[in-house]
Amino acid sequence: MQTRKFLRLFQFLMVVLLLTGKTLVAQENQSVSIVMDRVITNLYQTRSPQNLMKLNIGQVMGLFSKKELTILSTCHWMFDVNVPVTVSLMISKEQKRLPFWLPLSGFQKTAMTVKNRQTTYDIWQKQFQKGRVGLGVNGFENGLALHYFVSVAPANKQDKLQITPVNPADQKFGILQDGASTYLDWDELVLQEVPEALKGQQLLTTTRGRASESHLVGAFRSTPFASSPNPDQIILTWSSDPSNSMDIQWRTNTTVDASTLKYRAKGTTKVVTLVADKVKLEDRMLVNDRYSNHYTAKLSGLKPGTTYQYQIATQNEWSDSESFTTAASNSSFSFLWFGDTHFSPKFGEILHKGWVAHPDASFFSIVGDLVSDGLNREQWDALFNYSKETAGKIPFMSVPGNHDNRAGLGAKLYCDLFSYPMNGPDGVPKEQTYSFTYKNALFLMIDATSPIDAQTAWIEKQLATTKATWKIAMFHFAPYNREEPNLDIQKAWVPLFDKYHVDMVYGGHLHYYMRSKPMKAGKVVSSYQDGTAYLISVGIPNREQDFAAEPYAEVTDSKGQLFQYVKIDGNNLYLESVNLQGKMIDSFTLKK
Repeated sequence: MQTRKFLRLFQFLMVVLLLTGKTLVAQENQSVSIVMDRVITNLYQTRSPQNLMKLNIGQVMGLFSKKELTILSTCHWMFDVNVPVTVSLMISKEQKRLPFWLPLSGFQKTAMTVKNRQTTYDIWQKQFQKGRVGLGVNGFENGLALHYFVSVAPANKQDKLQITPVNPADQKFGILQDGASTYLDWDELVLQEVPEALKGQQLLTTTRGRASESHLVGAFRSTPFASSPNPDQIILTWSSDPSNSMDIQWRTNTTVDASTLKYRAKGTTKVVTLVADKVKLEDRMLVNDRYSNHYTAKLSGLKPGTTYQYQIATQNEWSDSESFTTAASNSSFSFLWFGDTHFSPKFGEILHKGWVAHPDASFFSIVGDLVSDGLNREQWDALFNYSKETAGKIPFMSVPGNHDNRAGLGAKLYCDLFSYPMNGPDGVPKEQTYSFTYKNALFLMIDATSPIDAQTAWIEKQLATTKATWKIAMFHFAPYNREEPNLDIQKAWVPLFDKYHVDMVYGGHLHYYMRSKPMKAGKVVSSYQDGTAYLISVGIPNREQDFAAEPYAEVTDSKGQLFQYVKIDGNNLYLESVNLQGKMIDSFTLKK
């Protein structure tokens, strides 16, 4: 009954809009975000966690006032036009339910469609007068489904159309045609079979994840590893020189106002106490742990090659289990690295296996896709829980993948949870691309999900100015692979790897193992002293599969769940790749 009553009210509202020929817009200080925040806060106050996780569309439709429905129907995507226009809205056929406002808003479904390699879109159209065009949210139950996109054409062909963005203010424009990209976060997903009647129109692009702005049905989640007053999720990282610094991070719940860290050189009595920096994290859809406090203590002025013990908050005893060692001045060290991990408990198993086999490792790295949805904090909770036996002893240095930098909505949670160097390029969020030098090796930690061209000059500067003997690059999208060759990376970055002889490039994303033969200028060369080794790996189980041979591949393995151990000793480098059963599937040595 409530749903039918709501629909009648909403239908009446839309009739008024159509009859007046005007589009209502948000009043001052109103927005979709404000409306959604108010409703979600009220839901927390009036409904149980179990009820929130079982919300259905009928219940959701009754949560909003008429004024709020107007905002949700007209203020999600707004722009001004200088002449009368026809607006075409392209919505995926795979979307289970149309946006609630669309059928009654005056948009008419046409017989036209357009598609990309992933989905086909129905095309809806409506005439708008000169002035404000206001479009609504993508729906309440579509989560990270492909958001609709828009094209605009003047109603009178002789008119010269000008579009002024309102929300989002940084709107990107293109031309509607075959090969056009509609999603800012996925350039490769391009249009096919654009109807002739629409070709050449102004294309308004979007990000895939904008549907999450109004997601309520199936959106609420819980974490099995909720925060408490006791510090947990202890991880080590570097944001400065590994020989004389260390960053230590942890979390508590919000009942703890402040948290401190004490440390000392092992075997001494001089204790240093630091008050940690605190960030209050929010995942508003996490019913049992919406808020938590995340702390970072940055230790500086440490002595090289020295073991330090540390204590957090209520700990009373010094223990070797809470200790770390700074980088010594020699040129011998080792580390572990992994491909995609996706917050799986299986990653915890392979990490533990690698750590037990190689307790000499100075740090470990993951080359992206640490979790499956970087916006969901419960997945990070799980990842940290599964890696806790190692991450509090040696630094955890990573780069984001497409699942961490999620659907065009950014990687803010990733950045909040890790403390990394702030020395990356302009045009990329800080800490997502960075570099560090450990003893005689330069590590380029590159966010391949961010704009390629924005990072190219920075990569060259790092390579041109380093005095390191070894040069290693880590990023998620492997330049050479059997499924999705990344031609833009091959064009922009590989020539720099060739010019400055980067020794190894580590990647993931494809969920199999591959080590290339020596590669230079896109071709196999005779020696790794002249060419680069490109490697792909995966840290979780993967089904065995048949695939075509890669002419540049030296070793391949499709089963997955591997750790890689790398040992550098002066001018010698040794790498081995080992599966969960302890079988070594690959090993090789480089010499300078």
